[in-house]
Amino acid sequence: MRLEAAARMDVFRKLWTARKLILVVFIPLSLLPLPLTHPTSEACCAYVLMVTAVYWVSEAVPLGAAALVPAFLYPLFGVLKSSEVAAEYCKDTTLLLMGVICLAASIEKWNLHKRIALRMVMIAGAKPGMLVLGFMCCTVFLSMWLSNTSTTAMVMPIAEAVLQQLICTGLADGPGDSETTEAPERDSAVSDKEENFDKNKLELLYRNDSSDCTKQELATGEDETNGLGVIGHANGHLPQVAIEIPNVKRVKTRRDSQYPTKKDHMICKCLSLSITYAATIGGLITITGTSTNLIFAEQFNTRYPDAKVINFGTWFIFSFPIAIIMLVLTWLWLHFLFLGCNFRETCSWSKKRKTRREMLSEKRIQEEYAKLGPISYPEVVTGVFFILMTLLWFTREPGFVPGWTSLFEKKGYRTDATVSVLLGFLLFLIPARRPFSSSSSSSYMDTAPDDNSESDPLAPMITWKDFQRLMPWEIVILVGGGYALAAGCKVSGLSMWIGRQLEPMSGLPPWAVTLLACLLVSAVTEFASNPATLTVFLPILSALSETLRINPLHTLIPSTMCVSFGVMLPVGNPPNAIVFSYGHVKISDMVKAGFGVNLIGVAVVMLAITTWGVPLFNLNEFPAWAVARNVTGGL
Repeated sequence: MRLEAAARMDVFRKLWTARKLILVVFIPLSLLPLPLTHPTSEACCAYVLMVTAVYWVSEAVPLGAAALVPAFLYPLFGVLKSSEVAAEYCKDTTLLLMGVICLAASIEKWNLHKRIALRMVMIAGAKPGMLVLGFMCCTVFLSMWLSNTSTTAMVMPIAEAVLQQLICTGLADGPGDSETTEAPERDSAVSDKEENFDKNKLELLYRNDSSDCTKQELATGEDETNGLGVIGHANGHLPQVAIEIPNVKRVKTRRDSQYPTKKDHMICKCLSLSITYAATIGGLITITGTSTNLIFAEQFNTRYPDAKVINFGTWFIFSFPIAIIMLVLTWLWLHFLFLGCNFRETCSWSKKRKTRREMLSEKRIQEEYAKLGPISYPEVVTGVFFILMTLLWFTREPGFVPGWTSLFEKKGYRTDATVSVLLGFLLFLIPARRPFSSSSSSSYMDTAPDDNSESDPLAPMITWKDFQRLMPWEIVILVGGGYALAAGCKVSGLSMWIGRQLEPMSGLPPWAVTLLACLLVSAVTEFASNPATLTVFLPILSALSETLRINPLHTLIPSTMCVSFGVMLPVGNPPNAIVFSYGHVKISDMVKAGFGVNLIGVAVVMLAITTWGVPLFNLNEFPAWAVARNVTGGL
């Protein structure tokens, strides 16, 4: 009997090991009767859609590989020609993404993001409440332009250094540390403790050069993890970079050592979780902030080509107030949850209320900032390009005044991708060395990560290797797969069939339909890939809006934003996994805090779409561009 039980267990273990392979083979075979018994275009398209969706949600194969399924199944079933499918895999947003990646590569290569983060934290101070708010603000700002994952990977080690200083000085100080002293007394205390502080200094984990340490490559787009510390597809912000997850041994060593007080532990929890939530909030602000925004923009413009309402400016105007409100409410929620309600104690800027440990924490942050040295020429160039790209995006077609595109005779040829690619291309040409510099070893060379640039006086700001390191090709294929699915639904008429099945919901008011959509996608995205979830839901919600004669933007924009709110579990997205791996928080902490953040996000998005979103996108009317699409039955 024991031998039989052992044999059965061995079989079960082998089946569990091969579960993904079994799923890859079983799903297409089990669904195959659908196109065989109903050989219509709608059934064939539905078969391809279901197979691709299951592959995405189950992660049985890599996201990029699953996105290639329409490329061979559509031609095989006669839904689309091979050349037509191939054309869907490279769109305008691909070029937009490439230009943004060039700028992001320059920002990270020359440490401009680290300088911004440290400077903002220095302004906030070391009081727990203000420290959390300072880290959240700099994370939101960086996440507008960089991926959620790379932002978290850069900011979290800086926060960890501060937290470790709090822990180390707390163990040395004992329970009397929390008492405040006058500034002169504190200054002497700081000098007395410098020697002990130096012994306990924690070296920052962040490295710009991937060859310096062992890293995990993360795919972009909708940041997902397959398990703790094993990161698969991406949820959010672009671009993704290689990051380092702290190894289990190091985390366990720190967790074995007790926190000085429960309050210290609460501060560690609050600051850690605030960074991952702030990265998600920041990704909502710009159309390039996360891959789900890009997926929505391209699919919307493809489905409704006559709707000239979604661009960088309109998206920013709508989403920026959402991010500000969410930032404040999330900070208040985390403060209440972990730090209590004594804001006077945790948020005071008064020097007389600072403890010795807070002074040491500020000193540590100032030391890290001093290591960066004076601002370098490449940082100035990168900052100028950053500001210039943003201004050109805003002023292309602002809406309330003529944009710079009105200077050209032919209209409609220039998009945000034009600006992005142009400035990205120039970064490959502009030398990283100051022109007419008399010294062969300029100050910026001390921070240059590429040693070969010192021997070449005309070395550019970025190289192709820098671009290639950050370019998320998997997400490009993933987005292309979504476009291919949408094109198949358009040709086959599947979208009209879906719309007819949703007619029983016609009695619901628009706000109720939107709320149900937001709650549904925010629940699904806790366990599934964000881009995959959105790609599956966009055609359904578009067809539903057309059937109910609701402005499609009324449901599509809130759903696009809510799909980023997978913040309750470590597997929700890579930023969550990064924060969890540092060992300060437990899953119960993430669920409790993340549930509140999720509710805040849905509530704020619903507030936005029913208030300032109405005049901005004219949501009270069923637009003519949607009427035309509804008549033709296209997706």
